[in-house]
Amino acid sequence: MTGRTSRGWGGPGGHGGGRGRGKGGWQQADLPSAEDAAGWFAGRLPDGWFTGAPEVVVDREEILVVGELPALEGEFADDAGRAAAETGRISRYREQTREERIEIARQAEHRYGRKVAWGARLGGSRELFTTLSVPVMTRLRQPERLVLDTLVDAGIARSRSEALAWAVRLVGEHADSWLGELREAMSKVDELRKEGPDLG
Repeated sequence: MTGRTSRGWGGPGGHGGGRGRGKGGWQQADLPSAEDAAGWFAGRLPDGWFTGAPEVVVDREEILVVGELPALEGEFADDAGRAAAETGRISRYREQTREERIEIARQAEHRYGRKVAWGARLGGSRELFTTLSVPVMTRLRQPERLVLDTLVDAGIARSRSEALAWAVRLVGEHADSWLGELREAMSKVDELRKEGPDLG
């Protein structure tokens, strides 16, 4: 995911508000800052839900909170058995915490002006609960459209929209370290901008 995380934009030292492209370049959008979201969730979540502070990923529309559940006890016959147990435990956590998560999400949405989605990790299993699917409009020239059409024709995607989402995920997976460096550099620019002279 390319949103701001507790290790990058969404955590301490990050800049949690959204941005928009204006005539003068990148400008701050009219959103509450979410730079303290990671700390807020770490303090607000009940003790015992997760083994440590959750991963908090923030963008302009959504805050995603993913935590590590306590390890399973007991032996399993094989990896498939362990994976099934992990999935079952995540499902149990989802059902048992539903009402409290709704209340926490309501408070966070009021504070940060963004929807809240949840997820959980356990061992080798990771599951995201209901998350936003936000339409993103863009204009593509023919060579770029041909890339999407090739993915559709090959059966990798069912539509251009799905092909574009697939391509974005692929870039995210293979350029994760570069994207992390880019977010860190942008965070430093934000800090320098805050430290600059007040010309008002």
